[in-house]
Formats: sequence, C-alpha cells, structure tokens
Amino acid sequence: MIDLDHLKQILDLLRDHELSELEIEHDGLRLKIRKDAAGAAVVHSVPATPALAMPPPVMHPAPGGPTPSASVSAAGPESNEEVELAVVKSPIVGTFYRSSEPEAPPFVEIGATVKKGQVLCIIEAMKLMNEIDSEYEGQVVNIYVENGQPVQYGERLFAIRTS
Repeated sequence: MIDLDHLKQILDLLRDHELSELEIEHDGLRLKIRKDAAGAAVVHSVPATPALAMPPPVMHPAPGGPTPSASVSAAGPESNEEVELAVVKSPIVGTFYRSSEPEAPPFVEIGATVKKGQVLCIIEAMKLMNEIDSEYEGQVVNIYVENGQPVQYGERLFAIRTS
C-alpha cells in the first residue's frame, strides 16, 4: 500500500516535471494519476491483481500546487465516488492548539461542518496566539496534529471535504 508520504512524492514529481499523466505499480497496487483540465490531479487506484482488494489511498494536493483541492476517484470494487478534499496547512511555525483555553471545547471536531472564515485552531508563535481560519466550506474529515504539538510551516493541519 502506498502511504501518504509516497503519494506526496509522486504528486511532487508530477508537478515538478510538468507531467499530465503518470502510472505506477507498487506492492500490488496500480496507481494512475492524471491532471484534469483545471490542473487538479485525478487519482485512480486499482489492485494490480483482482484478488488484492486494497482500500483506496486518500489523496491530498501537493504543497504549492496551483489548486487548493484535488479530485480523488477510487476505482476499486467497493467505491466509484468522487471526493473533493482541501488541506489546511500551517502558515507559520509554532505550537498547535485545538481550543482557546485548555478546558475549552475544540474549535472543530472530525465530522464538523465549517464555513469559510471559521476559526479551526490556534498556533502560538513567539508568545502570540494566531487564529487559523478555514479558507473552505465543508466537512472536517481529518485532523493531522494533536493538541499541543509543534507544527512546521506548510505542515498539514486539517482535511476538509469541500461542499
């Protein structure tokens, strides 16, 4: 199975070499990646052999890419749906906090619906508390960082299924 770091490297190769299509077979999984007319990567994953029913990989856009979201198409035996995911990344280096105070409830949870401009978290940098707002409307499907963890510039914080 291809993990997210490998998928990110593959997407970086696609972008860096300005390829419009790429097909890779790795550990019994065949991965086809092509750019659509808008420049978003469309991923098709199919088991290399029908007996290997592997779950489709989750795909996120490569950092610095031209589009904030990516289309993921899983061509496996159980799924034929398109999912739009947007990844919110850290704009600064600091400490990630899910709420405004230790006892306060988190700003968002997985499954929560968010609106554009809604506060998702706080990143403390040099004793300043920086609110990180959502640039997207949709549903939070993943939170990549634990409360109180340090984050780097460009590190993934949230995945949002855009609506």
